[in-house]
Amino acid sequence: MQDRELYRQLLGLKEPWEVTEVKIDFKELKVDIWVTWPPEKQVPCPECGKKYMIYDHREERQWRHLDTMQFQTMLHCRIPRIACTEHGVKSIDVPWAERNSRFTALFERLAIDVLLGCQNQTKAMELLNLSWDEVHNIQDKAVQRGLSRRSDGELKYIGVDEKSFLKGHQYATVVSDLNNPRVIDVAKDRKEESLSEVLNNIPDEQRAGISAVAMDMWEPYMKAVRALLPETDIVHDKFHISKYLCEAVDKVRKAENKGLMKEGIEDLKGTRYLWLTNPNNWTDGQKGLFKELKNKRLKVGRAWTLKEMFSDLWEYTYEKAARNFFKKWYWWATHSRLKPITDVGKILKRHLDNILTYLKHRITNAVSEGLNSKIQQIKSAARGFRNFENYRIAILFYCGKLDMYPHKSQ
Repeated sequence: MQDRELYRQLLGLKEPWEVTEVKIDFKELKVDIWVTWPPEKQVPCPECGKKYMIYDHREERQWRHLDTMQFQTMLHCRIPRIACTEHGVKSIDVPWAERNSRFTALFERLAIDVLLGCQNQTKAMELLNLSWDEVHNIQDKAVQRGLSRRSDGELKYIGVDEKSFLKGHQYATVVSDLNNPRVIDVAKDRKEESLSEVLNNIPDEQRAGISAVAMDMWEPYMKAVRALLPETDIVHDKFHISKYLCEAVDKVRKAENKGLMKEGIEDLKGTRYLWLTNPNNWTDGQKGLFKELKNKRLKVGRAWTLKEMFSDLWEYTYEKAARNFFKKWYWWATHSRLKPITDVGKILKRHLDNILTYLKHRITNAVSEGLNSKIQQIKSAARGFRNFENYRIAILFYCGKLDMYPHKSQ
């Protein structure tokens, strides 16, 4: 009797629920608890709340609960059913778990905390003594629960980026909230349909409030935004633009180094990171090397100067002044006789309108890049994902800022 009353209180069961039996297996380190609803007590319909006498019971089910000390604890119950005149035969809700769950709400909360703390499914499996399928099922349900509760709050700026999923140029489209750093959702591939899928899942009122989207100059993404967010500004991310310019500088360096090496000149050997690193982050050795190379009138030096000059664009406040600056820079770039720089210059000119929207919104994909780093850690900890949906669930679980805990029935 004392054991039954103790566990009734520990489980937080309210009358008329009662614990009818407790079995402790000291060899298996296991506690089994049986819970029942007295047959003489009326039961509320889970749909309308109207009370009826018990119609029958379902087959016995069991739920994994928090361990009792080092003893694995299992709840057992034959859930009563009622025959509602309006809704038919229904199983009643139990106060310790959500419908269709094999775990109590308290155990699921623990499992979610362990997963968040470990950032690793394998380690969580060991600590919780669960199978991979059980851990994944808890994670999947937590994400679905969180998505269903996500509020329709303000969504002003979003970022769109791609993330490699599998080898062989397989990608995922990741959409992020730039004001409240979190992943909104993830779609397979990096096609127009991929981004459209995510945007269509955003509630209409929330979607109408999006002022700007930060993204790369990837045409399928731009088509999706133009089609579904026609009043929203596209802001081409300055970090992606910097990446294009750095790649152009590196192409110039490679070609020039190849020619110099044929002549036995090793001036550019081992200097790749010098031209790609922010000068503010140069070591004393790199500063000295740059000083030596500065006066040698190298092509890569001119390319690097043009790259650095372009960064002044981001400091402008007024669009007209910024356009005048770009016009001058573009002339220098296209008359530099450096094909990689000229090619990037032409790309930037085609997209200039969506580059200058930065001056209005001052947003970048820095948040998305930070989330991408976290996604990479998740991917590494899992040793990769072969199934896209598992990849999506993991990203939303760790990066979605979702309310994922189960709520017990009252």
